[in-house]
Amino acid sequence: MNSTLRLNKLYSALSILAFVAYLVFAPSAHAWGCEGHQTVALLAEKHLTPSAKQALIKLMQDNPIDSTLTRRCGTDIADPFADASTWADDFRKLHPETGQMHFLDIPLSVNVPSNLEQFCDPSGCVTKAIHDKLLILKDKTKPGPDRAEALRYIIHFVGDVHQPLHGSNNGDRGGNCVPVKLSSRGTFHCTTAHKTYSPNLHSVWDSELVVRGMEGRTPDQYATDLDTEFASEIPDWQSGATDPIAWAWESHQAAVDTAYGALPKHIAFEPNVNIKDCTENNGIGKRMCDKRIRLSSEYQDTAVGVIEERLAQAGIRLAMLLNDAAN
Repeated sequence: MNSTLRLNKLYSALSILAFVAYLVFAPSAHAWGCEGHQTVALLAEKHLTPSAKQALIKLMQDNPIDSTLTRRCGTDIADPFADASTWADDFRKLHPETGQMHFLDIPLSVNVPSNLEQFCDPSGCVTKAIHDKLLILKDKTKPGPDRAEALRYIIHFVGDVHQPLHGSNNGDRGGNCVPVKLSSRGTFHCTTAHKTYSPNLHSVWDSELVVRGMEGRTPDQYATDLDTEFASEIPDWQSGATDPIAWAWESHQAAVDTAYGALPKHIAFEPNVNIKDCTENNGIGKRMCDKRIRLSSEYQDTAVGVIEERLAQAGIRLAMLLNDAAN
């Protein structure tokens, strides 16, 4: 075997190893996961006016998603709103500079909803992103591709801002550095070398607890059932202001009260620091791992109740924004 061929095989092997390592160690960054985001989009679609729905679908069809983009949730999603709902996470893989737009890191210790804009990172945050993308979508003089991209961002970001762990941080990467188990089985591996942990508090709120609540239903069925379940509360949500900052505060409160507050082990307020991995902040990951937090059925049931309300609120409020923007 010549040296060039050996090098090519070596590079291929290293590339595969790097990709596997990425899959194993990449931090959770997908609020609500595929099912949650699709549920929000499908519920919103039920509350769009016929003219708004027609105009927005045409905008997306005339300016389709890049067919070469790898879609984590698949490429066979027929509904354009459901398909658009997860695009921002796929795009983020290629453009990590957009990552800050997915959350607003309000410190867990904050107990007064004033001047929350101070927690918006200079490179952006979810509340600012919703505002900025709405301006683009509403401006009919903007190029179609720009408006379609803004629409896809809005569909995703309204879901994000309603995820409790996208509106809070406790020096732990929004719960990414809080290892948890969903059952009494499984071993906690706590070392200072771990830069990330799976499963963790953030990831189970993103996906596992959503799936638990769905109980085998499809996102469309779940959206229909949530629409019925919260029918009596929807008029109040529709009469409220379209204020992403207020929605982020609701998420923060849900994190304080339930995501963290209902845990079987107490977690104290940490310094207000933004970290890149779980070895930072005095080894936050290992310190949290040493607590051996196992989420009881009672905790999970309580969390699912919060999640379902947040998904329903996100869908209704997204429809409000889109109906207004499509006028």
